[in-house]
Amino acid sequence: MINTIKDIINASVSVKQQLLADEKILSTVNTLVDVITDAFKNGNKVLFCGNGGSAADAQHLAAEFSGRFYIDRDALPAEALHVNTSYLTAVGNDYSYDVIYARLIKGLGQKGDVLVGLSTSGNSKNVVLAFEEAKRKGMITVGFTGATGGKMKDVSDYLLNVPSIDTPRIQESHILLGHIICQLVEEKYFNGK
Repeated sequence: MINTIKDIINASVSVKQQLLADEKILSTVNTLVDVITDAFKNGNKVLFCGNGGSAADAQHLAAEFSGRFYIDRDALPAEALHVNTSYLTAVGNDYSYDVIYARLIKGLGQKGDVLVGLSTSGNSKNVVLAFEEAKRKGMITVGFTGATGGKMKDVSDYLLNVPSIDTPRIQESHILLGHIICQLVEEKYFNGK
């Protein structure tokens, strides 16, 4: 059992070492810090979506902006789109689960807002449809996916495709990359760094 635990930890470390060596992903994270900071400075918001564990990660990252990360500061306008269960169950029942996020983007999204979608496969239909609607509205789309990027690759303005096909390892890296972005946006927005 101890060896299995070590193997899992080593697998997680290996994916993070690949991220560390991936200049494209590092550059994209750096660019996203500027993109998200500028969106907040321009009065726009950052919206998050995902399913299952990715929904939990989306909600976690939204809370880092709307709550706080390291700095005791004002809230930033960020929200996870799945937190209204009455809406989700009504739209899922009356229309389709596939459109739960796209309908919200159509109603709430504004040009210049940022939509961050998390999907380990990159193929979550409700996230892809939300990205398509966001692009029609002039929003910026940011995909957090696994290695291939899936269908989200083609509808993401910025793609963070973690070099793994193992769902837990991808999600661990999504939180790592999301935390880096939250920390650096907070520093840049509030301290001008």
